[in-house]
Amino acid sequence: MLGADKGQSGSLKGEGLVIGIVRARFNDAITSKLADNCLAELAAMGVLDKHITQVTVPGALEVPVALKAMADSDDYDALIALGCIIRGETYHFELVANESGAGVTRISLDHQIPIANAILTVENEAQAWARTEEKGRDAARVAVEMANLMDDLL
Repeated sequence: MLGADKGQSGSLKGEGLVIGIVRARFNDAITSKLADNCLAELAAMGVLDKHITQVTVPGALEVPVALKAMADSDDYDALIALGCIIRGETYHFELVANESGAGVTRISLDHQIPIANAILTVENEAQAWARTEEKGRDAARVAVEMANLMDDLL
């Protein structure tokens, strides 16, 4: 029915979902805390540990490559990108932030797989720490909700 609102929205029930997580090692303490919070939220929504694959890459620019390999496998209902880019004194911040974000989006669209992008882009380390709990948990919720929504839509 053209123009009809399907009334669909993804649920936050993670039972049976298979999730892939790619975490950048750069700023390791911060990204590890993001991952801890993400995993805790996935567990709270019912995603089993055995249905979660975690890989670690050197930095944010490498995250899309690993996400693409996971998306190519067709083994996952949703993916999660975790990283932390802190502004420095050079243009490198913009390059890494823009290119990693564009890569994540491109893979999601090309493969029609939800990817929760929780690659923090912040001015300083204090801002990163202030965001680790909520952004880690939010990434898990986005992945589960979108996986369920895509299942309903496709």
